[in-house]
Amino acid sequence: MKAAEAKKKIEALTEELNHHNYLYYQEAKPEISDYEFDQKLKELEQLEREFPELKLSHSPTSRVGGDITKAFETITHKYPMLSLGNTYSKEELVDFDGRVKRGLGTEDYEYICELKFDGVAISLRYEHGILARGVTRGDGTKGDDITTNVKTIRSIPLKLRGADFPVSFEVRGEVFMPKKQFIELNEGVKKENEQREAEGKSPLTLYANARNTTSGTLKMQDSKIVADRKLDCYLYSYLDDANTFDTHEASLKFLEKAGFNVSQTYKNCSTIDEVFDYINYWDQERHKLEVETDGIVIKVNSIAQQSELGFTAKNPRWAISYKFKAESAITTLNDITYQVGRTGAITPVAELEPVLLAGTTVKRASLHNANEIERLEVRIGDSVNVEKGGEIIPKITSVNLESRPANAEKISYITECPECGTRLIRKEGEAQHYCPNIESCPPQVQGRIEHFISRNAMNIESLGPRTIAGFLNKGLINDLSDLYTLTFDDINNLQFEEIDELTGEATKRSIKEKSARNIIDSIEKSKAIPFERVLFGLGIRYVGKTVAEKLAQHFESIDRLMSASFDEIVGVHEIGERIAESVVDYFKNEESLAMIQRLKEAGLSFQIEQQEGAGDQLKGLTFVVSGVFETFGRDELKNLIKQHGGKVASSISSKTNYLVAGANMGPAKKEKADSLGITILDESSFRELLQND
Repeated sequence: MKAAEAKKKIEALTEELNHHNYLYYQEAKPEISDYEFDQKLKELEQLEREFPELKLSHSPTSRVGGDITKAFETITHKYPMLSLGNTYSKEELVDFDGRVKRGLGTEDYEYICELKFDGVAISLRYEHGILARGVTRGDGTKGDDITTNVKTIRSIPLKLRGADFPVSFEVRGEVFMPKKQFIELNEGVKKENEQREAEGKSPLTLYANARNTTSGTLKMQDSKIVADRKLDCYLYSYLDDANTFDTHEASLKFLEKAGFNVSQTYKNCSTIDEVFDYINYWDQERHKLEVETDGIVIKVNSIAQQSELGFTAKNPRWAISYKFKAESAITTLNDITYQVGRTGAITPVAELEPVLLAGTTVKRASLHNANEIERLEVRIGDSVNVEKGGEIIPKITSVNLESRPANAEKISYITECPECGTRLIRKEGEAQHYCPNIESCPPQVQGRIEHFISRNAMNIESLGPRTIAGFLNKGLINDLSDLYTLTFDDINNLQFEEIDELTGEATKRSIKEKSARNIIDSIEKSKAIPFERVLFGLGIRYVGKTVAEKLAQHFESIDRLMSASFDEIVGVHEIGERIAESVVDYFKNEESLAMIQRLKEAGLSFQIEQQEGAGDQLKGLTFVVSGVFETFGRDELKNLIKQHGGKVASSISSKTNYLVAGANMGPAKKEKADSLGITILDESSFRELLQND
């Protein structure tokens, strides 16, 4: 078959299969059999293998998955994904309605009520009717590009139906795992456990709930597994620069017409009383749906009135979320155990008589701290009320004092660390107890190393918690710096036992040659990580990513920061006393100083890199940076551009001069750059540009 003929056939099959996919998943009115669909899909797959350059970005073969994503690019949301104010009280809804009335100065408004689905928020961008990008909510300002995985969700259109739609817009929705699919997933685990039991292996842990499973699935590297999980998605919000629609309801109608999966549970309500009727109805009926729900979202319908009401610092004034009362159950408190976090914080955990709650068996619940235990007046043997906050996190809400056994044991909060025996400390004004033994308390050492290798710190991708635990148990490492003394021979074919936290059973593991090489290479690569991320990776209490960046930029080197006084640190913009005290205390510790010296000797960066010859070589040029790079981090590339006088934009436009492209860059960005005639640079070409200019 010639290329021209193949092109026509690929285009025809793509359109036909997308149409049948819509009929099956959106309309539930299939026109062909599954066998016919599969045969046509196989024909398309074969053609795309023979003519890969002709594959369309909205090809239905992407639904099957198979692409591997090593790292997810961080994307800044064009429209921030704000959270909503929450309430569990109908009285507060009346207050909300009053604020809307006063804010608008009229009673002429209406609401749209929608169910709040218990899934994972997603933002989808469409360009010329084609799905260009799918991004997680992240922190509301930035999220991860998971387009490859989003394309496997069959209810999300790869290409819109019809032709009457804006050139560029975004839609927001909730990705979820249907109840039936979640049950089937756990049934598969149970069957596998039967086989593992026959082979004498420890069982796999069942998935706890659908929401967390959905979240983990969306961030999987292998899109084939994502496709097999059969996720679904409801879309509920439309955004563009032109405010195309006058009402929220009109935008929902458009989404339906364009082929999006919009839940038919939304309703137009003229008064707050109608809102209450909607709440009362779905408080009972929601359990019949295929997806978990945890509340109602109430929005002013008119887009103009939404604009008039505006926003607070965190939430829109024209919308609110009403949460259904959490499901609760009564059970017995059998014991209290204590967990040690990576910063040494002690968390008391209630060990409960197993009880079924919101579809899962609850055996444990957090008691947070000593103050919470005292507030609840809880004792061992008490009958306690347990709820799932947001139907996910178990917590004890009250104690049934009338049924308290005569021998109920009063709780004495521990005074020594349950892991290392060190006497606990509790600073004045703080609720949490801490173990101060940061150097050798096992959970702290493990947690600090896990934090150090994490994506936002040293990004040592080939290591994970189980491997770190194995290294610690074998005595290969004792702190962060020991990672840089590891050799290939140390870990190649290393065998160690992995302990199951639930059963206590041990399973033998070994590190194969390829994994050993990847670990060593990843550790070596991390030496190029900039100072601010190394500082964050040290795990100093209260020093998060943003604080680490501020301290690094201000003091420019670890030596200046280590010698800084409390007053000098507090003098840094937005650095408070608690942070300053923690930093000063950290650098008073001799073991911390010795470890930093070892990290220096290993070659890690402990000062802001001053670029020699940096000037205005790139002045007047605008760059977009996208993808994953071998020798640069994206932030490092952006800083280089700025240091040489260039500008960095988040999206491609006619004003863009260069697109600096790494691996896993989205195809839509490349297509747009090509269509505008924008020069695309790889890492090598970018270096040449700097040198030549």
